[in-house]
Amino acid sequence: MKLPGKALALLGVAAMVLLSVGQAGAITFGVLDGNDHPNVGALIAEWRTPGVKEEFCSGTLVAPSVFLTASHCTAGLQSREIPDHDVWVSFDTDIGDPVRPTTNLIRGTMHTNPEFGFSGPGGFSDPHDIAVIVLDLPAAAVYPGIEPALLPTPALFDQLSVKNGLRGQKFTAVGYGVQQPEPGTGPLPDTFPFDGKRWRAVSEFDAINAAWLRLSQNRATGDGGTCFGDSGGPNFLGAGATETDVIAGVTVTGDAVCLATNVIYRLDTASARQFLALFGVPLP
Repeated sequence: MKLPGKALALLGVAAMVLLSVGQAGAITFGVLDGNDHPNVGALIAEWRTPGVKEEFCSGTLVAPSVFLTASHCTAGLQSREIPDHDVWVSFDTDIGDPVRPTTNLIRGTMHTNPEFGFSGPGGFSDPHDIAVIVLDLPAAAVYPGIEPALLPTPALFDQLSVKNGLRGQKFTAVGYGVQQPEPGTGPLPDTFPFDGKRWRAVSEFDAINAAWLRLSQNRATGDGGTCFGDSGGPNFLGAGATETDVIAGVTVTGDAVCLATNVIYRLDTASARQFLALFGVPLP
């Protein structure tokens, strides 16, 4: 079942609560990323047990001190009464579960999009499901040489769609968290392994609408993708030799068993650009 707008975001939050595992960056049928995407990091908080830091969502460095993620991630933490300044970001390739004391962390402040959940004219047209963490210091102070990812040009995917340029287009999802479900035995439910490492997978374009791109992650057609709570993680335009530094969108939801669809919130829309401009993110 495919749900629109705010319902999609809420589904992501509900899945995180039900699974009670490390939250975002869940990559299905992918490979360990290593150092291939050093600007992709994990959003970390003491969201479950005081004094114990755990991953909650994924995201990407988009300016020297700005980390892009999803609003339903930050809103989810705020609903747990996590103070806005009690979050951290790590770009380590392996943060551990729970986060190891030796993991590099940069403290930051959450900024949920004030219009998150607003559908706008015409129903669920735009859930405004992006947020940022403003870091206390530039990421390069802890990770020398790290470079922010790029945003797409305005209305890029509308333009490509008109020219039929999205057919067969590949996207690379990157993040931390659980992997594809492993079938349970007897009465036991499926499990979703989590190792706290950064992974990546390749998906293919499926459909476009005003706020999202829908990507196929059907393993039968050679695609991988994302899973429960893989929220805020980037989906780079292209894959392999054709991959770019441009983030097409951030993961906001998918199907219930992580085997069919990855839904990403577009970053080429006017509303996404207007929000990011408030934090000094470079806009092409």
